[in-house]
Amino acid sequence: MSSNLTHRINPPIENNFCIDNDPSVIEQLLSDTRSDNTKRAYSKDMKDFFLFVAGCSPTSELVLEFLRLEQHHAVALVLKYKAHLVNKQLSEATVNRRLSAIKSLTWMGRKLGMCNYTLEDVKGEKVESYRDTTGIAPACFAKVLGLVDRDTLKGKRDYAMLRLLWDNALRRSEVCNLNVGDFDAQMGTLSILGKGKGTQKVAVDLSRKTVEAIVDWLITSHRTNFTKKPLFMVLAYNGNGKRLSGEAIRRLVSELCKQAGITKQMSPHRVRHSSITTVLDNNNGNYRATQRFSRHAKPDTVMKYDDNRQKLQKKMTDIIADLV
Repeated sequence: MSSNLTHRINPPIENNFCIDNDPSVIEQLLSDTRSDNTKRAYSKDMKDFFLFVAGCSPTSELVLEFLRLEQHHAVALVLKYKAHLVNKQLSEATVNRRLSAIKSLTWMGRKLGMCNYTLEDVKGEKVESYRDTTGIAPACFAKVLGLVDRDTLKGKRDYAMLRLLWDNALRRSEVCNLNVGDFDAQMGTLSILGKGKGTQKVAVDLSRKTVEAIVDWLITSHRTNFTKKPLFMVLAYNGNGKRLSGEAIRRLVSELCKQAGITKQMSPHRVRHSSITTVLDNNNGNYRATQRFSRHAKPDTVMKYDDNRQKLQKKMTDIIADLV
């Protein structure tokens, strides 16, 4: 068989499937992550880790050196870093997030064949999620809505966003990611990119008031035909047309709530808490209906809302106190 024929039948694999000899594990990890917020957090947390253990920001060479350590050495380093975080009196959630970034780095290293150990022996701090799900009453949020000047373009935008935060308990990231084409005025629905859903959008039904608010905003802003443009954008002169950020929505909610005389520190997620608690108040504690409304993955989370709403522990305490 001629050498040319042999070459055609058995072409060198490396010619067709070329990769870098030492790809950046951090870059690979970040490119494998969909959420921009997660990317930013991972970058920040990995920088903090390498500054602590090596005294400098991570480089490809430094990361590879860490990934090629022996199991006992790597675990000892990460445990030392964890102790450092705890001594700084960081919250349990922050400690766990930073450890998660390092564990994800080693996970990616193993996938790429550059790491032979795991960090399963490094346990995170115990965290009770949704410790405080209390929010504000509907009458309080009505005052917030009443402060919005709906005769202005900004007011129409803000009112539509606030209605989505309350009427549908949307997360601020879900509001930020909305495009004009996600809104169907005729069907009264909105396709949202839910938490942890990748690119899979889910349709939620809107109230009549929310549909009217969004339609009013789109018509006034002349955006009805821009289906791929952000549903809510910046109106300031120096950023006009850009997608509105989650931080901008947080500031809007915080400032309006302060103006309404609400002393509790408010945020978009606190509005979500308020909506879910209000739903439980008005549907006699129907977990299934509330879970559909809130789009929580686990019913246990809804139960936590209900426990806080009914103050069950306080009621039981009062019962046994009266018996002695």
